[in-house]
Amino acid sequence: MAVSTPEDFDVLKSKGNACFNECLYSQALSFYSDALKLKNDPIILCNRALVHLKCENFGSALSDSSAAIALNPQNTKAYYRRGMAYFALTKFTLAGRDFKKSILLSPTNHAARSRFEECKKNIKRLKFEAAISNVNIRASERLNIDDFFVGESYDGPCLDHDGKITESFIESMVVHFKNGKQIHKRFVAQILLRVKKIFEELPNICEVSIPNGSTFTICGDIHGQFFDLCNIFEINGKPTHDNTYLFNGDFVDRGSFSCEVILTLFAYKCLLPKHFHLLRGNHETNAMNALYGFQGELTQKYGKSFTSIFDEVFCTLPLGCVLSEQIFIMHGGLFSDSEITIQRLNAMDRFKEPSDNGVFSEILWSDPCDSCGKFPNKRGVGIAFGPDITKNFLNKNGLKLVIRSHEVKDQGYEIQHGNNLITVFSAPNYCDQMGNKVLLLRFPCGAFIRLKSDMIPEFITFDAVSHPNIPAMFYANPYTKIL
Repeated sequence: MAVSTPEDFDVLKSKGNACFNECLYSQALSFYSDALKLKNDPIILCNRALVHLKCENFGSALSDSSAAIALNPQNTKAYYRRGMAYFALTKFTLAGRDFKKSILLSPTNHAARSRFEECKKNIKRLKFEAAISNVNIRASERLNIDDFFVGESYDGPCLDHDGKITESFIESMVVHFKNGKQIHKRFVAQILLRVKKIFEELPNICEVSIPNGSTFTICGDIHGQFFDLCNIFEINGKPTHDNTYLFNGDFVDRGSFSCEVILTLFAYKCLLPKHFHLLRGNHETNAMNALYGFQGELTQKYGKSFTSIFDEVFCTLPLGCVLSEQIFIMHGGLFSDSEITIQRLNAMDRFKEPSDNGVFSEILWSDPCDSCGKFPNKRGVGIAFGPDITKNFLNKNGLKLVIRSHEVKDQGYEIQHGNNLITVFSAPNYCDQMGNKVLLLRFPCGAFIRLKSDMIPEFITFDAVSHPNIPAMFYANPYTKIL
């Protein structure tokens, strides 16, 4: 048996560094992990934490940074990187403590100082939002469409005073968006008020069937990629009574056309309330929207006053769907509680922001893994659940298949857990970063799943289409741009 040497450790470290510099993050993780098997080194732990940050594995970044600090309490980079992970998870108080410690250890660390100030701003913002949330009158109740006057210079589509949405209005709105224009605030308000009423009447877990002769299409994350959304409709047909769609959360954030995406989806929901379905993702939350772009984009395009109204509407979105009594669809994943049933999910109060843990958080954040059992999620929120957990949930609820989204997949989809679970992701060239097949070893595909009454999934993959030169994350909080 060969004995490892210090040279082996140095070689693995160098290979990890080289892969990191080439953006080959999975390979970098592998080399750093192999090096750590030879020597529990705080520098390698800190390096691996940075790779986890790049991969948005914020829970793993916290773990590695904390381990590096335990080995070397003077490691300023470890405090800084742990602070970045806490910041990405919107734990601003904990992030601020780590940035402050990094400053104490390295007073010239200007990046840590600026991020510490940003933490203080966010803590202040959250306190203000909590205070105004206690006011009895909701933002939607204060909204009066007559406060919005449509001037003669407006050249976009219009709604009547009753706000009834037609196919013609949606088609004109989409063309208007493609031309780089916005619809009038009055019509945004009308769409929001109408769709909110529709969502409020729905259960947490909707029950839907596929009639003979109809098609049911399930799309995963869109993330503000409006032109790719339009391409889905080009490929698969526009939504109709016989061409039903379900969009499985994460409509907004990251991509820089989130307003166009969400208004198009909400308008179709109003037009076809029983044939167009929208489920909540982890990015239909105030905490994510404040960091990852939607609030910034919304403020620039329509004004800050609309952010609280969108918060309200997002809190009315259903959390899941049972399709033809066979398939359970939700954005994230399954649960730490093995006794969860559809009945218990329907008994939850969904009309609020999710907590950091528990069933509400897990249905939005959890991820599948290959090993049996339940584990801490590498994201730092939700759980990682194995094939035994999926099988138990299906058996307990008399179902056959789980379909979820939430994760980028090389081909746009992946079948896991012994064919009991499918992940589908519909944002090709995600964040404009995955178009280079050579460097990233990924195919820039999105996918959607098409089903008919026989319930046999058909997978359709598609490439990204071009969009105006506004990069992903353009509207995001600049302190999230660690990736």
